[in-house]
Parts: sequence; C-alpha cells; structure tokens
Amino acid sequence: MAETSFDVLIIGAGISGINTAYRLQEQCPDRTYAILEARHALGGTWDLFKYPGIRSDSDLHTFGFPFNPWTEEKAIADGGSIKAYMKETAAKYDIDRHIQYHTKVVSANWSTDQQRWFLELDNQGTKKFYNSQFVVWCTGYYDYNHALPAKIPGIDNFQGQVIHPQHWPEDLDYKDKNVVIIGSGATAITLLPNLAKEACMLRSSPL
Repeated sequence: MAETSFDVLIIGAGISGINTAYRLQEQCPDRTYAILEARHALGGTWDLFKYPGIRSDSDLHTFGFPFNPWTEEKAIADGGSIKAYMKETAAKYDIDRHIQYHTKVVSANWSTDQQRWFLELDNQGTKKFYNSQFVVWCTGYYDYNHALPAKIPGIDNFQGQVIHPQHWPEDLDYKDKNVVIIGSGATAITLLPNLAKEACMLRSSPL
C-alpha cells in the first residue's frame, strides 16, 4: 500500500503542536512535516473544553507564543480567546496548511533497519500509511474521549445529573437548580463563580 513520507510528523494541533511546527519551520526550513490532528479543529484543550468560564490558569503573556506575543489587555484569557489566538497564529505562519484533521494515529512502529517511523492512520474510516524520520508527540496528558473517573462513594445512586467538565453538555440547564461542585482545583474555582450567576444554591466540596 502506498506510503507518504515526511521528515517530521507532529501529533496534535494544540499549543505544543503549533509551537513545534513554527520552530521546525524557523530552524529547519528545508524539512517537510505534517500535523496530524484526530479531532475536527485545532486548539487541543481550548477547543475541547466547553464548561462555563473556561480560561487559562497562567497569564497569556508568558503562556503564549514568544514569536507571536499575546497583545490583548486581559492576561488571564477565556478559552474562546485562546483558541482564536492559536488559529490566528497558525494562519499567520502558514502552519494551518500542514494540519490534517480527522486523522487519528492507530499505530506507530520504529524500524531500526530503515531508521524511520511507520504510522498507520485512520482518516474517517480510510486507512493511510505515513513514514517519517522523527515523530513529535504533542497530544497532552489525558484521554480526550474518556474523562478521568473520580471514585466517589454512592455516586451511582445519585438521582440528579452528574456532569464532568471535560464533556460539558451545550444545552445543560442549571438555572435555579442546586449544584454541588466536587473538587477544589483550578477547574472548580473557575466553575463556581460562573455557575453562581444562575444556579439557585451552590456548594463546593473537595474529594
């Protein structure tokens, strides 16, 4: 079966993937590359999470791209603004034309004899086969499809809705309802003031 060859394959079109692509273009302009993104859009974390108040934990002046500095006044930016910034950066430096969406890595195998990586890909049901000298994994540290479960005794007997922020329903109606937030990390601290605008009663509890 026909294979497509690159010098470098970048897995993931989030902040790390876009930054890696820019550095490669800047320092090795003669190298060929592609960014393989399993989802339908760039952005990684900032495209996946949709919960109320999603924002950065760090200021964008230091979290952003040094080669395309963050210029907005708000240093702690909301998710939508961060995604727009990433999209603008990718377009500005022609990185976006190297992104292949809906392209999931099925397997990656290294050949010592050929000194190359051989990847099998799934592009919406169609198999593709790429090879490259280098593979850079910019996939983040969590499973995008399956949220990390929290072991909460008795949660299976709870009669209300159980929502995980990684898969927040777009049509979730929590107006005038009692809400309990489990956890005390950055996500909980972000959710609480935003839910409080419409929820009837709000409680936050650490695990």
